[in-house]
Amino acid sequence: MKKILTVLLAFLMTLTTVACIVGYWGYQQIIAYPNQTLTVDAPVELTISQGMNVTKLAKDLEHKQWLTDSWKLKYLVKLKPEYAHIKTGLYQIEPGDSLASLLNKINSGDQISFSVTLIEGKTIKEWQQVLATSPHLTFDEQVFNRVLLKNGDDSNLPEGKFFPETYQYHAGDSLESVLQRSYTLMQTTLEAAWQQRDKDLKLKTPYELLIIASIIEKETGKPEERDWVAAVFNNRLKLGMRLQTDPTVIYGMGDRYQGNITRSDLREHTAFNTYRINGLPPTPIAAPSKAALFAAAKPAEVDYLYFVSRNDGSHVFSKTLAQHNRAVNEYQRNSK
Repeated sequence: MKKILTVLLAFLMTLTTVACIVGYWGYQQIIAYPNQTLTVDAPVELTISQGMNVTKLAKDLEHKQWLTDSWKLKYLVKLKPEYAHIKTGLYQIEPGDSLASLLNKINSGDQISFSVTLIEGKTIKEWQQVLATSPHLTFDEQVFNRVLLKNGDDSNLPEGKFFPETYQYHAGDSLESVLQRSYTLMQTTLEAAWQQRDKDLKLKTPYELLIIASIIEKETGKPEERDWVAAVFNNRLKLGMRLQTDPTVIYGMGDRYQGNITRSDLREHTAFNTYRINGLPPTPIAAPSKAALFAAAKPAEVDYLYFVSRNDGSHVFSKTLAQHNRAVNEYQRNSK
């Protein structure tokens, strides 16, 4: 009997040893599991939708053949519960990513970032073409006006009221949220420029500053000329002269503009033709940059009333009509 008990005890000890060895081996397998490299040959997108948990994620990865032994993840999160806190969004798996690096992205919300650039000097219509082709943004033509309405502006006149900049966004963001940032940034920048305006500025409201800044943006080929262009317009307004600027004519022509302005275009009476109307056009004609806004608010202290293009992006500025006509003859009429 004693001999049987000795044998049985030895057998049980052997089983215990084997179980410990197997358990330790299994533990090591689970702990090492996150180091498994995901089998992707090129960057791929992975959507973590609402309600997905880490177990479902593992099964999805194995179904796509990016991962093996997905059952191990169920036990891994018991040892490392931080892996279970996944966040919804669109993520990118890169070649060489391990399960651990992917889980770290998803746990931290490190989603794929997209960007859209709204260029200064462009119109809302031109921006719409860009937004309509931007990935993961749902576009419709009324989105600008909806943003205005949410901010208490029922004018249906979005031109110039959104700040040109590059905006980062994620796949789950709405276009309205992106444009809200643009609108807020423009209002903040416009207010800052208005507060720093010169005392003798011939403008009554921040909106008039926005209009002038949009014209400066369209007229300026070289950054260093912005405040001189601004001075010409401000000097003309103070003297009651018409602005007589081509970009306003072009804006008023709309889709009829095909690259050239004729004499009949200059004579046409539109709300934006500053050869025919006094003062400012009714709205901005494009999106002004920060530099154009501050140039409009603080023009150079010069008494120029005219400028003409040298056809290289720069301008000749003149104080008198006679000087201006000579510059026009030299750089425009003789160049044709």
